[in-house]
Amino acid sequence: MRILTTATVLAMGCGGPTYVRDTDVKNLDEYAMGTGLDRRDIDRLYDENARSMMESAVVGQWKKDSPVVAILPITNETSEHVGPQLEALLSKLETQLVNGGFAQVVSRERQNQLIAELEKQRGGAFDPGSAATYGKQLGARYFVTGKLHDSAERTKGERRVQYFLFMQVVDVESGVIRWQNEAKLSKGLVQ
Repeated sequence: MRILTTATVLAMGCGGPTYVRDTDVKNLDEYAMGTGLDRRDIDRLYDENARSMMESAVVGQWKKDSPVVAILPITNETSEHVGPQLEALLSKLETQLVNGGFAQVVSRERQNQLIAELEKQRGGAFDPGSAATYGKQLGARYFVTGKLHDSAERTKGERRVQYFLFMQVVDVESGVIRWQNEAKLSKGLVQ
């Protein structure tokens, strides 16, 4: 953390705090600035899950069949406000699947509209238990989804948050989980 602090002070001069870019301060993105998920954390969680998924038998089958796949929301079961970060992770997954060319991916915007309409009719928010229904409505054979959990602790001015991201591919017709993986990381405030 001293490198960031020294570099930031040099970039700021004597006039107090200054906003900077990653091009202004070397290694700006390398240091944690809180216990929430930042881009580096999202990249790590994504890479671990995506690598496992791309090596799975179900994706091997997709390369032959090119099925329709829907990417449903990741449920945030944490005490942290990380909704936008989870959306970024799903956008990365959508990009990889689309650019890989081995699956037909339902537009996330279209999915969000349909899910919102279905939930409006039911009078509630996204219900992971209804994922198979959503998948059928979207014309998808498979859907990718997940859950993010945490374990947060504090003691003597220090804090640690451990994140656990579970992702899975589910066969819409049968409800059978065809692939699942867990990626984890810890963030902390130490003195």
